[in-house]
Amino acid sequence: MKQSRLQAHHEQLGATFEESTGWSMPAHYGDAAAEYAAVRGAVGVADLSHRGRLRVTGDDRIKWLQSIISNDLLPLQPGQGRYSSFLTHKGKMLGYFRVFVQDDAVWIEDVGEVGEATFQALRKFLLYGTKAKMENCADTWSLLLVSGPKSAETVKAAFGTDVATLPLLHTTSLTIGGQPALVLRTEETGEQDLEILLPADAVVSAWEQLMAAGATFGIKAVGSQARELLRIEAGLPKAGPDLNEEIVPPEANLEEKAFSLSKGCYPGQEVVARMDTYGNVRRHLVGLRIQDVAVPPRGAKLFSGDREVGWISSAVFSPTRNAVLAFGFPLRDFSAPDTVLAVEVAGTRHPAIVHALPFYSRR
Repeated sequence: MKQSRLQAHHEQLGATFEESTGWSMPAHYGDAAAEYAAVRGAVGVADLSHRGRLRVTGDDRIKWLQSIISNDLLPLQPGQGRYSSFLTHKGKMLGYFRVFVQDDAVWIEDVGEVGEATFQALRKFLLYGTKAKMENCADTWSLLLVSGPKSAETVKAAFGTDVATLPLLHTTSLTIGGQPALVLRTEETGEQDLEILLPADAVVSAWEQLMAAGATFGIKAVGSQARELLRIEAGLPKAGPDLNEEIVPPEANLEEKAFSLSKGCYPGQEVVARMDTYGNVRRHLVGLRIQDVAVPPRGAKLFSGDREVGWISSAVFSPTRNAVLAFGFPLRDFSAPDTVLAVEVAGTRHPAIVHALPFYSRR
C-alpha cells in the first residue's frame, strides 16, 4: 500500500489510517468532530495525495481533450478551469474531474477517490499520432487542501501569496521550497477551499509551513471522516459512490457545470442532448435526511410505500443534526423537497425526507 510523503507527520498527530485507492490515508486524528469544527469555524488542512491528478502536455492537448470530454475547454485562458465528465457512448459517467488550463499543460484533478480510473479511461482515446502526452502524477506530485474561513489568511501567512480574491476554479502560481506550485480555488467543504498542487518533494515543507501559519487560528489536520460530512453537507457529489456508470450527468444536476450541449461531438453527447431536448431525465440526485443513527450503506434501496424508487449513493451521520445526511437517486416523481421516502437497512425501513441541496451553505 502506498504512503504519502506526510506519513510520519500523520502518525505524530495520532492519525488512524484507512485504505483509499491503494493508499494509506488518515481517516481521523482522534476527534473527527473537532476536525469538522475547525473547517467550519477557522481552518483545516488535509492531505489529498491519494487523489488522481494527471498532466497533459503537447501541441494537441486542448484539441484532444476537447474531442473526448463533456465540457468546453476552448474558452478557457491559462489559469482558468472548469468541471467536466468523461462519458461512455451511452452517456454514463466514467469520470468526473476538474480541468485547469496552464500555459504549457492541462491539469486534470479527480473529484473523488477513484485511483487510476480516469487515467486508464482517457489513455484508451490517446491515439497514435496525436501530439499529446498524458502523465499520471500520483507519485511525483502531491495535493493539499486548506479549507475554512481563515484558509486564505493561512496560505498568505505560509507562502506570502494573497489568494483571498481568487475566483472559483481559477489558479495562481507560487514557489514552495524552491519548487513551482499552484493554488487552486475549488469546492470540497462549502467553505473557502484552496488546494495546493506541488511536487511531492516539497509537500513536507508546505505542510509544516501551513501548520505553523495556521496555529494562531487553531488549525487542525483533517481526515476523511470529517471531510465526508463537510462534502455531503455542501451538496457536492463525487466520482465513485455518487457519479459512476449508473448515472448520466443530467441526473446528477450537472447542467451548466460539467457538460456542454453546444460544443460539438464527444462520446455520449447525443444521449445527453436528447435528455435535454425531451426532458426525459429519469431520476435526480437529492439530499435525504434520515432520523436515525444507523448509516445506510451505498446502494441501500429507497421506497415509496412498497414501491422501490431508487438508492442511496453516500451517507454520513451528522452529530450536530443528530441525523443521517445522505445523497440518493430516486425517480424524478419522488425527488421534490419534503417528499417522504423510506430507506431499507438490514431489513428495517427508516423514514427518509428529501431535502434540497446543499444542506449547508455559508452564503
